[in-house]
Amino acid sequence: MSDQIKHECGIALIRLLKPLEYYLTKYGTDLYGLNKLYLLMEKQHNRGQDGAGVACVKFDVDPGTQYLNRIRSNSHTALKDIFDKIYSPIEKVLSKTPGELNDMAWLKRNLDFTGELLLGHLRYSTFGIDNIEACHPLIIQNNLLSKSLAIAGNFNLTNVDEQFKKLINLGLHPIETSDTVTILERIGYYLNKENDEIFKKYKDEGYSKRDISYIIQKNLNIQTILSNSSKDWDGGYVIAGLLGHGDAFALRDPWGIRPAYYFKNDEVAVVASEKPAIQTTFNIGSESVHELKPGYALIIKKNGLVEEALCREPQKKSSCSFERIYFSRGTDKDIYSERKKLGKFLCPAILNATNYDFEKTIFSYIPNTAITAFYGLIEELGHFCERVQKEKIIQLGANATSEKIEKILSIKPRMENIAFKDIKLRTFLAQDNKRNDLVTHVYDVTYGVVGKDKDTIVVIDDSIVRGTTLRQSIIRILDRLGPKKIIVASSAPQIRYPDCYGFDMAKLGDFIAFRAAVELLKDSKQENIINEIYLKCKQQEKLPKEEIINYVKLIYKPFSPEQISEKIAVLVKEKEIKAEVQIIFQTIEDLHEACPEHTGDWYFTGNYPTPGGNKVVNKSFINYIENRNERAY
Repeated sequence: MSDQIKHECGIALIRLLKPLEYYLTKYGTDLYGLNKLYLLMEKQHNRGQDGAGVACVKFDVDPGTQYLNRIRSNSHTALKDIFDKIYSPIEKVLSKTPGELNDMAWLKRNLDFTGELLLGHLRYSTFGIDNIEACHPLIIQNNLLSKSLAIAGNFNLTNVDEQFKKLINLGLHPIETSDTVTILERIGYYLNKENDEIFKKYKDEGYSKRDISYIIQKNLNIQTILSNSSKDWDGGYVIAGLLGHGDAFALRDPWGIRPAYYFKNDEVAVVASEKPAIQTTFNIGSESVHELKPGYALIIKKNGLVEEALCREPQKKSSCSFERIYFSRGTDKDIYSERKKLGKFLCPAILNATNYDFEKTIFSYIPNTAITAFYGLIEELGHFCERVQKEKIIQLGANATSEKIEKILSIKPRMENIAFKDIKLRTFLAQDNKRNDLVTHVYDVTYGVVGKDKDTIVVIDDSIVRGTTLRQSIIRILDRLGPKKIIVASSAPQIRYPDCYGFDMAKLGDFIAFRAAVELLKDSKQENIINEIYLKCKQQEKLPKEEIINYVKLIYKPFSPEQISEKIAVLVKEKEIKAEVQIIFQTIEDLHEACPEHTGDWYFTGNYPTPGGNKVVNKSFINYIENRNERAY
């Protein structure tokens, strides 16, 4: 993705199922859990650049000993900072009295983050709030272990306003209206309710308060707590949580919008946002890692029982396709294959756009995340060339000569590393994004490989959102090389609608495809459609979200995808650009063929899986018309 877009958060949960002494004996370290948590988070670092946090629960510590530890950071090196602070006291003990690190009881009494239950979080701030209070895990601490809670998640709710009112009706006094606090308060409320019901039952039977506290810990029904808490959440979410006495859970939304995977053996139970992170951290095959089912929670009891439990009725699965196109690491074998297919499926349109001229066409990619799709394109171009070569050689028949055959065999795609990011400059520019002259130098280019005024450059991008970097940087620097034509091919379809489930794409006016459609309406004297859509959206403002229709689709209805692509090419080409510019997008049909198990495509089609999505898109359109620079949820 050439544009800067903030994305989803990442979670990492580890439960050590054996006594701590077991890991010291087998692996030679008393920090097995911490080391694995660090690696699990590092392998998901793509999911968080704005902050991170870690929480830990120690089992069965004496009263007066801190049992729940938490540390957070919102620095640019958050993960390093956190683990430096965690490991620093341990290093001091190691240098002075190393033998104490072999005493697990001493370790738990004297050093933080040395427990059996660990939770990590990597944060992207989709609301632009980067203060440390917004970093997860969030906690509720209580004198009762079974009422203490730490949660971390990857989520956005579209109906926070409804949830806030319900919290008030429950007699609570939330300190914020954010979905993060809403979720914490909601789970905390039903956790308290479950505690109180068990307490009352056993108090009436004559048990002492001390005995009841242990009974509660054994009998808490996490499934019921999560079912009641989430029964009317609208959005995409994976919520992971630790309870002070030792239970843990990870809950996934019923549409399967947000990703979650888990692994369990007799030593550990693990949950993470990405499968390869688990595979690498624990050196296991992909068949050992399971996808958490939509609407289910993985519940890990203090006694070591691990099970998937139904918490909300699963809906039509709409797993996010953007995960597959761009955001998740491509080291997952399925994602790697899917991204190659996305590149492959662009081949016919690119061949047509280049007039099948391999001699005067150079193929490349921008940015590095598009390289897998590029491999798929080149592989398919190679197959095409092989077919052409075979046909031409057969046509030669008796006229075949070595020279003619060699000329035919020379037909193959030209590949070059045309442009690549200057990471240091990118970091510098983040301090002042108004220096447009410097923006054009975000990418370095390779000089001397493009035939001036005769070659066509084709670059693969994994997605085009705002078109800002294309216009201000990529098109300009490619044009300096003197090509006759520049073709930018996106492995994703046109992004037309806001996301409301985790990606930072909430404002319609930001999307180059939306702006292109509006310009086409003006060009074709159909501006009345814009006002008609606005009125329809306004008329629905007070309706329940379940009754709202996505009328923003009507903006695109008069035009073909090709017409919108042509207008996008006009919008990203500035006056001084000499080369012809063409933009090609993936089709929706080919996207679904490449990623058949991840059909969530609302940002491309406007088909939102939850009712709240239609509410958000209409509100986003109203904000656009009323010139409100704010999010729609």
